Amino acid sequence: MPLSSHRRLAMSATLITALVAGVAPATSAFATPAPAGAAARAAAEAPAVPSPDMEGVTAALNAAMADGAPGAMARFTGPEGVRSRTVGVQDRVSGAPMDIHSRFRIGSVSKTFSTVVLLQLVQEGRLELDAPVNAYLPGLLPDDRITVRHLLTHRSGLADYTNAMFEHTVPGFEAVRNRVFSYQELVDLSLSEPRTTEPGVSYKYSNANFVVVGMLIEKATGRPVSDAYERRIFQPLKLRGTSYVHPDTRIKGLHVRGYLHPDEEGGALVDSTEQTVSWAQSAGAVISSPADLNTFTSALMRGRLLSPAMMDAMTTVTPTDTTNTRFYGLGLRRYDLSCGTRVYGHTGTVQGFYTYTFSTRGGGRSLSAMANTSNHGAANTALGGTLEAAFCGKKPAAAASRAAASATAEAVTSLPAERDLPERH
Repeated sequence: MPLSSHRRLAMSATLITALVAGVAPATSAFATPAPAGAAARAAAEAPAVPSPDMEGVTAALNAAMADGAPGAMARFTGPEGVRSRTVGVQDRVSGAPMDIHSRFRIGSVSKTFSTVVLLQLVQEGRLELDAPVNAYLPGLLPDDRITVRHLLTHRSGLADYTNAMFEHTVPGFEAVRNRVFSYQELVDLSLSEPRTTEPGVSYKYSNANFVVVGMLIEKATGRPVSDAYERRIFQPLKLRGTSYVHPDTRIKGLHVRGYLHPDEEGGALVDSTEQTVSWAQSAGAVISSPADLNTFTSALMRGRLLSPAMMDAMTTVTPTDTTNTRFYGLGLRRYDLSCGTRVYGHTGTVQGFYTYTFSTRGGGRSLSAMANTSNHGAANTALGGTLEAAFCGKKPAAAASRAAASATAEAVTSLPAERDLPERH
């Protein structure tokens, strides 16, 4: 036998010996190996993961269009691969059809990105979750009892300044469309209003919390929040369609145009695509795409971005309403679906765009959905119907006596969407 063949055989034997040596202790440390066939029986007895009901997803997208969105789209990733659906247009002027590769403003889904960065800083010992915010930003808040954790769970009591800012939707938006705020100015707007609750007492959603989160990130890193997003999330996950460009008003490359409903019924839609989103910043100014959002939520739920301890903290949730199906952790929503599946992620609203992006706890299945409108809650609720269809699949045969459209309509209208911004209708 040639010398090179002897070397290859020797190397192969060495590798096999090393692998066995590495695996055997781990096996004996935890349990005796299962009898032959036990693993197969356990797999057979495990509940089957339902295939996504893409007809139901499409029905939900069409329902969002019927409720005022020019277009909508959804992208699902799971064991069977990637499936996507688009309806309507992404540009009302050109008539360009909705494109699953297009980018858009993700609104409050940005809060989950901000939370990941902050929790990484906690892991590194630069911040503590239960330390007062004023320990890091002296004198910023009027109450030393408000902690970092209170911000991430929306339990600080800081008033949401966007309620007054967008009391009149279109005039309010036009007043800030091109304005550049400092973080301090936004905090001052919140502090000019009465606080909503004592620190830690109850959940009350407020964009002001994540403005302060942005300030904490910049104080701890000494760099703009855009740098933290880029180095800690965008680059490691190769999210090439995701960016934070504040205060630039443009969405570069292929993108969806957003359309804002006025408060007056029947009024003309306002193209709200170009804006600084300076009124939100670390609370809502990230731009992304369906594929990147799937990648982000899957990676997060698989533990690629945070330690097990931080993931446990992030996914420890409390109810946000009385339905016992909606919960909030640290910058993360949990929805309990009708089939028993729990999904984690966030909703997003920014002028002209509604977004849902959720994943199962292990990251094996993910959905991102977007409709290019806002200030029209029915469209937001309808878009939420993509979650049931994607993660729970088709309804059982016993419940299928009604027409599919009726079943979908019932599912998507059962609970109103949670609001990340004020809604007038």
